[in-house]
Amino acid sequence: MNDTKKSGHNGVKVMVIDDSKTIRRTAESLLRKEGYEVITAVDGFEALSKISDQRPQIIFVDIMMPRLDGYHTCALIKNNQVFKNTPVIMLSSKDGLFDKARGRVVGSEQYLTKPFTREELLDAIHRHVHVDGK
Repeated sequence: MNDTKKSGHNGVKVMVIDDSKTIRRTAESLLRKEGYEVITAVDGFEALSKISDQRPQIIFVDIMMPRLDGYHTCALIKNNQVFKNTPVIMLSSKDGLFDKARGRVVGSEQYLTKPFTREELLDAIHRHVHVDGK
Protein backbone atom coordinates (compact mmCIF):
# COMPACT_ATOMS: atom_id res chain seq x y z
CA MET A 1 0.00 0.00 0.00
CA ASN A 2 1.27 3.46 -0.81
CA ASP A 3 1.61 6.09 1.89
CA THR A 4 -0.87 8.92 1.89
CA LYS A 5 0.48 12.38 1.25
CA LYS A 6 -1.40 14.31 3.91
CA SER A 7 -1.60 13.33 7.53
CA GLY A 8 -5.02 13.13 9.11
CA HIS A 9 -6.53 11.21 6.21
CA ASN A 10 -4.47 8.09 6.80
CA GLY A 11 -6.58 5.02 6.45
CA VAL A 12 -9.76 6.88 5.52
CA LYS A 13 -11.46 4.83 2.83
CA VAL A 14 -13.87 6.54 0.48
CA MET A 15 -16.07 4.58 -1.92
CA VAL A 16 -17.34 6.08 -5.17
CA ILE A 17 -20.13 4.16 -6.92
CA ASP A 18 -20.98 5.47 -10.38
CA ASP A 19 -21.56 3.86 -13.77
CA SER A 20 -19.73 6.80 -15.41
CA LYS A 21 -16.03 6.07 -15.79
CA THR A 22 -15.39 9.82 -16.02
CA ILE A 23 -17.06 10.53 -12.67
CA ARG A 24 -15.26 7.62 -11.00
CA ARG A 25 -11.86 8.67 -12.34
CA THR A 26 -12.39 12.36 -11.51
CA ALA A 27 -13.47 11.66 -7.93
CA GLU A 28 -10.75 9.04 -7.46
CA SER A 29 -7.89 11.24 -8.64
CA LEU A 30 -9.17 14.22 -6.68
CA LEU A 31 -9.50 12.23 -3.46
CA ARG A 32 -6.19 10.39 -3.85
CA LYS A 33 -4.42 13.76 -4.19
CA GLU A 34 -5.88 14.64 -0.80
CA GLY A 35 -4.51 11.43 0.70
CA TYR A 36 -7.66 9.32 0.83
CA GLU A 37 -7.82 5.66 -0.07
CA VAL A 38 -10.42 5.29 -2.82
CA ILE A 39 -12.50 2.26 -3.76
CA THR A 40 -14.64 2.45 -6.87
CA ALA A 41 -17.56 0.40 -8.15
CA VAL A 42 -19.57 0.61 -11.37
CA ASP A 43 -22.92 -0.30 -9.80
CA GLY A 44 -24.67 -1.28 -6.60
CA PHE A 45 -23.99 -5.00 -6.94
CA GLU A 46 -20.25 -4.53 -7.32
CA ALA A 47 -20.31 -1.97 -4.49
CA LEU A 48 -22.09 -4.25 -2.03
CA SER A 49 -19.49 -6.99 -2.39
CA LYS A 50 -16.64 -4.49 -2.04
CA ILE A 51 -18.19 -2.74 0.98
CA SER A 52 -18.07 -5.85 3.14
CA ASP A 53 -14.42 -6.51 2.18
CA GLN A 54 -13.09 -2.93 2.20
CA ARG A 55 -15.28 -1.25 4.86
CA PRO A 56 -15.22 2.34 3.59
CA GLN A 57 -15.88 5.17 6.08
CA ILE A 58 -18.01 7.12 3.60
CA ILE A 59 -19.80 6.18 0.38
CA PHE A 60 -20.71 8.37 -2.59
CA VAL A 61 -23.37 6.74 -4.75
CA ASP A 62 -24.84 7.81 -8.07
CA ILE A 63 -28.64 7.62 -8.22
CA MET A 64 -29.09 6.60 -11.86
CA MET A 65 -27.28 3.31 -12.43
CA PRO A 66 -28.19 0.11 -14.27
CA ARG A 67 -29.17 -3.05 -12.38
CA LEU A 68 -29.27 -1.56 -8.86
CA ASP A 69 -29.85 2.18 -8.56
CA GLY A 70 -28.47 4.47 -5.89
CA TYR A 71 -31.66 4.51 -3.81
CA HIS A 72 -31.75 0.72 -3.54
CA THR A 73 -28.00 0.55 -2.94
CA CYS A 74 -28.29 3.10 -0.12
CA ALA A 75 -31.27 1.29 1.41
CA LEU A 76 -29.38 -2.02 1.39
CA ILE A 77 -26.34 -0.41 3.04
CA LYS A 78 -28.49 1.28 5.70
CA ASN A 79 -30.43 -1.94 6.41
CA ASN A 80 -27.19 -3.78 7.20
CA GLN A 81 -26.37 -3.67 10.92
CA VAL A 82 -22.63 -3.44 10.25
CA PHE A 83 -22.86 -0.54 7.79
CA LYS A 84 -26.00 1.35 8.85
CA ASN A 85 -23.92 4.16 10.39
CA THR A 86 -21.69 4.56 7.32
CA PRO A 87 -22.48 7.95 5.74
CA VAL A 88 -23.94 7.67 2.23
CA ILE A 89 -23.87 10.71 -0.05
CA MET A 90 -26.18 10.61 -3.08
CA LEU A 91 -24.84 11.92 -6.40
CA SER A 92 -27.19 13.03 -9.16
CA SER A 93 -27.25 15.19 -12.23
CA LYS A 94 -30.78 16.16 -11.20
CA ASP A 95 -31.26 18.81 -8.53
CA GLY A 96 -34.88 17.99 -7.79
CA LEU A 97 -36.61 18.28 -4.47
CA PHE A 98 -38.21 14.86 -4.96
CA ASP A 99 -34.82 13.22 -5.54
CA LYS A 100 -33.37 14.83 -2.42
CA ALA A 101 -36.38 13.79 -0.34
CA ARG A 102 -36.24 10.23 -1.65
CA GLY A 103 -32.52 10.13 -0.81
CA ARG A 104 -33.33 11.10 2.78
CA VAL A 105 -36.06 8.45 2.98
CA VAL A 106 -33.58 5.68 2.13
CA GLY A 107 -31.13 7.04 4.70
CA SER A 108 -28.60 9.15 2.82
CA GLU A 109 -26.82 11.86 4.79
CA GLN A 110 -26.35 14.34 1.96
CA TYR A 111 -27.09 14.98 -1.71
CA LEU A 112 -24.58 16.41 -4.20
CA THR A 113 -25.53 17.56 -7.67
CA LYS A 114 -23.19 16.61 -10.52
CA PRO A 115 -20.91 18.01 -11.65
CA PHE A 116 -19.70 18.36 -8.07
CA THR A 117 -16.68 20.46 -7.16
CA ARG A 118 -13.56 19.35 -5.33
CA GLU A 119 -14.70 21.49 -2.37
CA GLU A 120 -18.14 19.85 -2.24
CA LEU A 121 -16.60 16.38 -2.22
CA LEU A 122 -14.07 17.23 0.49
CA ASP A 123 -16.64 19.15 2.54
CA ALA A 124 -18.94 16.11 2.56
CA ILE A 125 -16.09 13.91 3.83
CA HIS A 126 -15.06 16.42 6.51
CA ARG A 127 -18.67 16.82 7.60
CA HIS A 128 -19.43 13.10 7.96
CA VAL A 129 -16.14 11.33 8.69
CA HIS A 130 -14.49 11.99 12.01
CA VAL A 131 -10.76 11.37 11.89
CA ASP A 132 -8.26 11.47 14.75
CA GLY A 133 -10.88 12.20 17.36
CA LYS A 134 -12.22 15.32 15.65
